[in-house]
Amino acid sequence: MSVDETPQSSVAPSYARLSWLLVPLALLIGALWWLVSSDLLGNFGNGAPPVENLTVERTILDQNGIRLLVRGGGSEPMTIAQVQVDSAYWRFTQDPPGPLERGSVAWISVPFPWVLGEAHSVTFVTNTGATFGHDIPVAVETPQASSLNFVSQGLLGAFVGIVPVVIGLAFFPALRGAGPALMKFLLAMTVGLLVFLLIDTLEDALEFAGRSASIFQGPMMVILAAGASFAFLLSLSRRQGAPSGLALATYIAIGIGLHNLGEGLAIGAAFAAGAAGLGTFLVMGFTLHNITEGIGIAAPLLKIKPSLKHFALLALIAGGPAVIGMWAGSLAYAPHWSALALAIGAGAIAQVVVEISALLARGSKDLSSGLMTKPVLTGTATGLAIMYVTAMLVKI
Repeated sequence: MSVDETPQSSVAPSYARLSWLLVPLALLIGALWWLVSSDLLGNFGNGAPPVENLTVERTILDQNGIRLLVRGGGSEPMTIAQVQVDSAYWRFTQDPPGPLERGSVAWISVPFPWVLGEAHSVTFVTNTGATFGHDIPVAVETPQASSLNFVSQGLLGAFVGIVPVVIGLAFFPALRGAGPALMKFLLAMTVGLLVFLLIDTLEDALEFAGRSASIFQGPMMVILAAGASFAFLLSLSRRQGAPSGLALATYIAIGIGLHNLGEGLAIGAAFAAGAAGLGTFLVMGFTLHNITEGIGIAAPLLKIKPSLKHFALLALIAGGPAVIGMWAGSLAYAPHWSALALAIGAGAIAQVVVEISALLARGSKDLSSGLMTKPVLTGTATGLAIMYVTAMLVKI
């Protein structure tokens, strides 16, 4: 009997078949109940204190002292018994009070007279005697959320996100009419700059993952989020065949936009921490670094006639998330959010690299002969070199 001849009643889901799903669930609940009620793990106890873990996710310095957002990650609820600042015990308040459950957060407020520009060290002591340290390298007052700061951060986000993409897209008229060799060179250059962004994004994501609470399993979260983002966007882009032209440019803009979201989160968090390193030179470096992203978006459009509306939307998709990231990072920053945003961006960038590489290889006998050409190899190397050199401007 062929598949088409299979009676419909034998393959259709039925309530009787679904009810069998209750059997393994009931077994699981029964096993967990027996594990808890029998206290089986109690037989392995040797008097050692439970495993405790504490992560500081946010630091705020103001006229009232120091406030720290901490997240518990112990095997059992843990209690913060004492707080030391610069090796001296200080009274503190906790909101909400009580033991910290696994994964829960609380604000710790210490009326410590911090000194501008000085380094301070905070140590948490739990009721079991375990200690967890947190360093404040340079004490500066945390900027308060206000409409003025909101506008200023939005303008800065637009300057490092939208403006460079618009400048890059402005190269479109000069590049239009490019021959096949120049076209391949530009597309390969886009691949080169995206590969650099992919490596840089993954590096940053893993760095933020290392600062996040252990309960989030940061490195694994980054890998899974990047893989899921890549698979989802690849399946989305291949619904109607391999993308090209405006569709491919849109996917490039999405990938760069997700990268800029993570970048904006990091800059916004630096603002919230009062980082003075965001000087004019650094902002100019970010802008120059991101101009190449606009050229990469423009490359697939050279054979079509996009309207100004398309250019405006592409610039907004690629650069707008930097503004959102700035606001979110300054108001509610946590390292695991930056790691997650950057991981999703990495997956999106990898998807675009695959699509552009497939476009370059299209019409060739095989993948290697399509990619191992002089324009493609020199273009890729040029893209990598441009990104590496401009990235020097934003490293401090």
